[in-house]
Amino acid sequence: MKLVIDVPDSLREISLHQYQKFTKLNVPENQGSTFLLQKQIEIFCNVNLRDLATIKYRDIETITNHLNDIFDNSNTDLVERFKLGDVEYGFIPKLEDITLGEYIDLDNYLGDWDKMHKAMSVLYRPITTKVKDKYQIEEYDGTKYEEEMMYMPLDIAINAMVFFYQLNRDLLDLTLNYLKIPQNLTDQQKEILDRNGVGTNQSLHLLQEILKDLNISQS
Repeated sequence: MKLVIDVPDSLREISLHQYQKFTKLNVPENQGSTFLLQKQIEIFCNVNLRDLATIKYRDIETITNHLNDIFDNSNTDLVERFKLGDVEYGFIPKLEDITLGEYIDLDNYLGDWDKMHKAMSVLYRPITTKVKDKYQIEEYDGTKYEEEMMYMPLDIAINAMVFFYQLNRDLLDLTLNYLKIPQNLTDQQKEILDRNGVGTNQSLHLLQEILKDLNISQS
């Protein structure tokens, strides 16, 4: 009996859930092992592990190298809208209007692959209205779409993480540069700033901590 393996051509053909399963196995003690090679193909190609025993080892290596290539060569463009089944989901249209509840949940879930589907259910929600390139999404009501997000394309999830990380890194740099007090002030000017700017240093420190908390580990 001939075994047919459906090898994905891009990260768009791999789900977030599949990658979550793989990350649990991709630990230091498994890296470089035949077991991890087989599990990688089993998970990403939807093949029974027992059937892989009948495949030539060089073919296993070829498939694994291909899978590694599509990870290495994927683009990082943010995908604002995508469809899962009959539902179209949209990225938060205006991140500057993010609510406290959304911020807290993102802070809890981003950076943890086991919870990444929860983070994606904060960033992406069903589109309610759409006019040309503009759209609105459902009001945030907790991570009620977390199960659906487990099956979103992996590249969309990764690119959303990269976008959010870069946005907050740039926001931190720009904000801190904007709030820096010039060093060439006279003693009188410094005294006036100290007298009228009580709390500025404390507020700046708090801002640094909040924005750093949102940064995602690049590993």
